[in-house]
Amino acid sequence: MAWILLGFAVAFEITGALGLRFSAGFTRGLPTLVALAAFGAALVIVARVMRALPVSIAYPVWAGGGTAGVALLGIAWLGEPLTLVKAAGIALVLVGVVLINRVAEKACGC
Repeated sequence: MAWILLGFAVAFEITGALGLRFSAGFTRGLPTLVALAAFGAALVIVARVMRALPVSIAYPVWAGGGTAGVALLGIAWLGEPLTLVKAAGIALVLVGVVLINRVAEKACGC
């Protein structure tokens, strides 16, 4: 169940970041509310997840998943360019999260 909740936390994190993009510096009401509500939901959920999973697993998955997700949606949905450097950065974030999880799982038996 913790992993499912963590997936929702990542999704809310991505939603919040995209809401920020459309909020025009908190000058547009609906995107501002979406961003604040999504970030709030993400924080509540990830705090709940950390009751079941170690912080060394939950936080990197949440932060890295959000980072990679926002970057990929920026490319796919917002027309941001996909450069070799950006692709390498996204790949490194994902590989980093996987490696941290592998080490943490061995240490805690998760």
